[in-house]
Amino acid sequence: MNTQASTVSPLKTARRFVVKVGSSLVTNQGQGLDHAALALWAGQIAQLRKMNREVVLVSSGAIAEGMQRLGWTKRPHAVNELQAAAAVGQMGLAQAYETCFRQHSLLTSQILLTHDDLADRKRYLNARSALRTLLQLGVIPVINENDTVATDEIKVGDNDTLGSLVTNLVEADVMVILTDQTGLFSADPRRNPDATLVTEADASDPALEKMAGGAGSSIGKGGMLTKITAAQRAARGGAHTQIASGHEPDVLVRLAQGERIGTLLLAKSATLAARKQWLADHLQTRGRLMLDAGAVKALQSGGKSLLPIGVHEVAGEFERGEVVSCYDEASREIARGLVNYSASETRRILRTPSSEIEAKLGYVGEPELIHRDDLVVL
Repeated sequence: MNTQASTVSPLKTARRFVVKVGSSLVTNQGQGLDHAALALWAGQIAQLRKMNREVVLVSSGAIAEGMQRLGWTKRPHAVNELQAAAAVGQMGLAQAYETCFRQHSLLTSQILLTHDDLADRKRYLNARSALRTLLQLGVIPVINENDTVATDEIKVGDNDTLGSLVTNLVEADVMVILTDQTGLFSADPRRNPDATLVTEADASDPALEKMAGGAGSSIGKGGMLTKITAAQRAARGGAHTQIASGHEPDVLVRLAQGERIGTLLLAKSATLAARKQWLADHLQTRGRLMLDAGAVKALQSGGKSLLPIGVHEVAGEFERGEVVSCYDEASREIARGLVNYSASETRRILRTPSSEIEAKLGYVGEPELIHRDDLVVL
């Protein structure tokens, strides 16, 4: 972890950017959209396009805009009211960005996603194909969570997380998270005067999570911890993450030119293959498998498939082909994958050698509970 970075910023050579702008940077303290701010973001992204950079924009602001249009002064708690505000606000958000980018002769597109869109493999591939085509056409995709239809079961939850999922979806080189904070500090600078800015670190460093505090805004939902978690997810796809203040003048242009601003979290671990990245990006899994020490070792060190004999407990209800999580005896998630048997079938073959599956079930589908090709170690 550095206080002074010594190498050239990877953003200088990055070609494909995912840029996430938080609520505080696109709204007037939550009272509708700040159209002047949106115009500034459009101008900076237009400069990136002139630098031959591809940009996907993940933007907050729909619910705040909907609240303003509906005359609401307090963010509602009821899901149906939040969905209504989002539906009204999305019209204004799309219209505002279209107007701003048109001033630079750039086309925009609106993409609304939920976790279910990304958890289904076919829909995931369709979304990836559409986004890649838009980028090839020089269009700026503007992405937000589809809050109009999203419920807790299918929500991504915050736009930091959505940004990381989109980063992996389009195989971006870098994710830029713009916030109202300078970056990540070694401690909360509001409470500790000795806190120092972390200018560069390995995204997978577990110490980062200890440094991150809670949410700092009443309008947005993502605090620094969600940004660290998002950076870790993006790093599994090979993307670096830059956390910087959106109040810095021309921050996107300066970052693309290689200037050091804020906190750079580097992707240093091996990049997961596309299919395994898709598995790792599931925010919700359908069930849990509790593994014994031997099974954990086989997955983590041996690159083996998960066999029924190594599982001693099943939690949740799932069907064959759904994504489940694998936990060690200390209740840490160590892997996830596509299960070959339903929850009821899995309970019947727990602690069973593969050679005895047919005797227990009356048939044998696969000798593995999860094949190694359908499993990702976290």
